[in-house]
Amino acid sequence: MRLYNFLCKKVGDLTVKYSNLPESYIKRSYEQVYWKNPKGYPQYPAAQVARKKFRFTTNRPWTMQFARQNERTKLNKKVFLEPVGEWSVFKGDRVEILVGKDKGKQGIVSQVIQERNWVVVEGLNTHLRVVGKDKDFPGITIQSEAPLLVTTGVKLVDPETLKPTEVEWRYTEEGDKVRVSLSSSRIIPLPKAAEETFDYKSKELYVENPAKDTVAADATKITFEPKLCTFEMDIMESMGIKEDRVPAKSYWY
Repeated sequence: MRLYNFLCKKVGDLTVKYSNLPESYIKRSYEQVYWKNPKGYPQYPAAQVARKKFRFTTNRPWTMQFARQNERTKLNKKVFLEPVGEWSVFKGDRVEILVGKDKGKQGIVSQVIQERNWVVVEGLNTHLRVVGKDKDFPGITIQSEAPLLVTTGVKLVDPETLKPTEVEWRYTEEGDKVRVSLSSSRIIPLPKAAEETFDYKSKELYVENPAKDTVAADATKITFEPKLCTFEMDIMESMGIKEDRVPAKSYWY
């Protein structure tokens, strides 16, 4: 099967959905622009020099930890992934581990890293690592879960037979897209935890914050009044500042 390099600019759809942030903001938060032409000058074409390849890890792309891991100009090694047509494992699913020391054990998926075809199973496939070690302190040993490949490391558990099974996406008579177990032909519903985002556990329990969210009652109100002035002129008018000076002529050529 054809493989492709994971070093790409595209952030997974599940990651964007979990962040509950605009995709444009996520792109600005993790991109590294080394140089670009200034805007507003016709003699300068729109061009920039930026990082094209990133190493995606268990850290979210918009976090400071992700930026630190991608500070180097060149990455140590390349990792290749198997393309996944339709993602079928979500947070909250019960899966069985197929590799490693916990082979045959079942657990709940606690995190999905779609950029690397990874899933993290709660309490399984763990390893020990030392944190805060220096010459005067031996450090603290903590146990953390290591990610598993969704293509070869885990399989969904059939809720009827409680055994690992292959799944297939199908449509019901009502037109709903569902996961179906190939061993028992039973529908595997999406877990409630799959709806969880960085802001809320479930949509029903989410409380709107006026400081952050647009209240539904105000969504239809028109608050913008167009004017024939620049942003600076609008601010000066609102603050009562009058400008009588005449700017000097400037030429761009």
